[in-house]
Amino acid sequence: MKAEIVAALKAAEAVRYGEFELSHGGTSEYYVDKYRFETDPQALETVATAFAERVGDSPLAGVALGAVPLVTATGIATGNPYVIVRKQTKEYGTGNRIEGTLPEEPVVVLEDVATTGKSALSAVEALREAGATVDRVLVVVDREEGAAELLAEHDVSLESLVTASDLLADRD
Repeated sequence: MKAEIVAALKAAEAVRYGEFELSHGGTSEYYVDKYRFETDPQALETVATAFAERVGDSPLAGVALGAVPLVTATGIATGNPYVIVRKQTKEYGTGNRIEGTLPEEPVVVLEDVATTGKSALSAVEALREAGATVDRVLVVVDREEGAAELLAEHDVSLESLVTASDLLADRD
């Protein structure tokens, strides 16, 4: 399945090379453009199918904004309920940080790309504060830059469909 994911990301032109600034402030010689693969129907379906094979019957949570298409497609593929975790509590309407009905069973957090793991950890903490049990984060790409270690410090395992090493193994 790794080869299919890598091929889908590359076909969607989601893997780009050059000099890129990352959200945590660092720079990189490559960039995984989540919006390229999340807006490409074939790539999104490939990712959702791979996620569906790993989540079983677990309820899902997607981190806004990037993981919303992923959790939606995976929820449709599995029939599993899901919630969306905002980066911060909204200042209007219901004032929710978590949108949807929080299930009582353990939740699997879906994320697009993990670098430092801070975004995923923030979502895990918000879910836990709301009463959810979370011990797994599943990402499309682990950039292998500390996310697994940070999450492990908080009793959360990071699983990825592919790693940066997988994506960069056959640069073309």
